This record gives sequence, structure tokens and C-alpha cells, in this order.
Amino acid sequence: MKRIAVRRSGVHGRRVFALRPISAGELILEYAGTVMSWKQAITRHHRFGKKGHTFFFGLSDGRVIDGSLGGNSARWLNHACVANCEAVESDGRVHIYAVSEIQPGEELFIKYGLSVEGRLSAAVRAQYECRCGHRRCRGTMLAATTYRG
Repeated sequence: MKRIAVRRSGVHGRRVFALRPISAGELILEYAGTVMSWKQAITRHHRFGKKGHTFFFGLSDGRVIDGSLGGNSARWLNHACVANCEAVESDGRVHIYAVSEIQPGEELFIKYGLSVEGRLSAAVRAQYECRCGHRRCRGTMLAATTYRG
């Protein structure tokens, strides 16, 4: 039986939802896509005129997985400040695990932990505003080490 499905989200756009109970610690899926350098990813993003929205997942070795090329449902995972899933990188691959019990119909979330270069102006902060709605929402999708709100 399928465990997840992609459909519209009340938070933002298309997102991933559980179709059956998922146990804490359970492997849900791998973040798939084409692995490339950040320079290649940004160049490709600009060449195709995409604005804002990306399916990039940064790897610890400085490369990135572009989920828009050969990606899967994982690219639709939304951010939440208190997430029910986590992304675990190992050997250049990223796997998504449940960190809590997830019930059918629940949306799956990870913490994005994004970082930006340069000054964090109000306009830049607004681009990375969090919409998770959790009572402990930090108000941003930026990593705690990046954002000093």
C-alpha cells in the first residue's frame, strides 16, 4: 500500500501527505534528483527563467540535488519549524525519516535550514518567511545560525 501522496496543501502549493500511519524512525523516501554543483544549479535555474521556487537540496560536500531533474515526491516536502520528518544525508544521498508518529492525512514536514549570502535585509527575510503556523514557529525557513531575528 502506498504510504504517501502529493496533493494541494493548506500551507503552500503542492505537498506530501501520509496515506497510512508512519512510525517514528521509519524511512519514508529518498530525496531524488540530479546531483550537480551549486554553480550549475543556479545557472540552470536562471537560464530557464524560474523565479524564487527551487527544488534544491544542498549536500555537505558543496554539491546540490536538483529535484526538478529526475526528482520524486520528496521535492514537495514543506518546511515547518517543528517538523515531523528529518532529512539525513549519507554518502551524497538524502533520506527522509519520520521523527514522530504520523497519522493518515497528516502533511509531512522537514526543517529547511536555509542559508543566504550577504546582508539579511527585511526584503530577504520576507522571502524566507515561514508559514507553518505552529505555536513555536520561528517565523523563518532560514537556519538558526543564519537568522538573527
